[in-house]
Amino acid sequence: MLTVLGFAMIATFLVLIMTKKMSPIASLVLIPALFCVAVGQGAKLGDYVIEGVGTLAPTAAMLMFAIVYFGVMIDVGLFDPIVRAILRFCKADPMRIVVGTALLAAIVSLDGDGSTTFMITVSAMYPLYKRLKMSLVVMTCVAATANGVMNTLPWGGPTARAATALKVDAADIFVPMIPALAVGLLAVILLAFVLGRRERKRLGTLTLDEALVTEPETVLVGAGGGDRLTKAPRGTGTGTGTGTGTGGAGAGGADIAEGDDEEQEFKGLDPDRPTLRPKLYWFNAGLTVALLAAMILELMPIPVLFLIGAALALTVNFPRMPDQRARIAAHADNVLNVSGMVFAAAVFTGVLTGTGMVEHMADWLVGAIPDAMGPHMAVVTGVLSLPLTYFMSNDGFYFGVLPVLAEAGAAHGVSHLEIARASIAGQPLHMSSPLVPAVYVLVGMAKVEFGDHTRFTVKWAVLTSLVVLCAGVLFGII
Repeated sequence: MLTVLGFAMIATFLVLIMTKKMSPIASLVLIPALFCVAVGQGAKLGDYVIEGVGTLAPTAAMLMFAIVYFGVMIDVGLFDPIVRAILRFCKADPMRIVVGTALLAAIVSLDGDGSTTFMITVSAMYPLYKRLKMSLVVMTCVAATANGVMNTLPWGGPTARAATALKVDAADIFVPMIPALAVGLLAVILLAFVLGRRERKRLGTLTLDEALVTEPETVLVGAGGGDRLTKAPRGTGTGTGTGTGTGGAGAGGADIAEGDDEEQEFKGLDPDRPTLRPKLYWFNAGLTVALLAAMILELMPIPVLFLIGAALALTVNFPRMPDQRARIAAHADNVLNVSGMVFAAAVFTGVLTGTGMVEHMADWLVGAIPDAMGPHMAVVTGVLSLPLTYFMSNDGFYFGVLPVLAEAGAAHGVSHLEIARASIAGQPLHMSSPLVPAVYVLVGMAKVEFGDHTRFTVKWAVLTSLVVLCAGVLFGII
């Protein structure tokens, strides 16, 4: 009974958000509450929610202060050189822009934190997508899938969980999987190329020289028909709007116009915004590098690191109290939306775990595996990692389900290491799960409906996960 209700609850949630009948926050709260009552445990709903909130509270705190920190770094101009370098590579070609999104997301993912990756990637790329009227779900799809492949790094979480659950060395899991993961990353870049070609066909393309106009007071307002330029006065609303999705003041991108400067660059961030702090650039760069290094070395819990980092960034860059309040207010919308989503997800995970639905669903799936599949348990684990890491947290899968799968495999001579390696194949799909807080940072900053992101991304993420799994099998790793 609990198995059926568990799957029904997840299906109801996904249908409602994908058809936009309910908002994600409302769905994450009301649907599990109704199903909790339906299984006869309504009296324990409060306990389940409090337990779920307690589990996710550190994540919510981390996201709150990480958004403030990186929002301030964007405001003061830390990422402007990166944006300009990407712009020079991408020019105004939609295909290059989508490939650039995949590359940037993969590189930034080296820090092991999805929220950081999405904040930096969206901040850099959002103005370009808006400028050229490109599909924003393409950006979220490529960024999430690239981050999912890179999330398998030993300090990213899943690999460490698998190593802990099965009592093996994380390096013995990750290092042999590098060729398969490299193939997965190439698959993401190929996906970006294909999606970029679609966008190029739909919108046309401009080279950098064509994007820069030759008459004063002429600005680029769209590239929908190829080299389409329209005259308009500056500041008339032809830019990308306000902000790069972080709520930052003036970060949305200035109108592109030549004026008297023959070396005018195709910029994605307003070079004249009042929040810039060029004299503090190296301080901010050093602070960010030190913060990321401390995260990788696990010197302190990540929420504490971002709390300290945000306080330092605000104090040094904006010593006046009114300026600090203004920066916090500028990013308050994102902070509220993301933290609210995380706490709403706590209701969903709390009910799913507290009522025993997750345990019964996992037991049913494991029990449904035919005995004849025993010698192939590594491949079975890889396939099961797709739906299981999508519908439950990594903790639930790696600490609750993986040991059972490993024992079943051991009975047929399949080593724990093979099972552990196969278990990380589903991470490209996992990063778009409604139970992953970072995905709400991505869709929130990109101003994309979560249902739209899910509908577009899932099929490509599943394909990428299967590519990683097949590559592992072909290379003899799994």
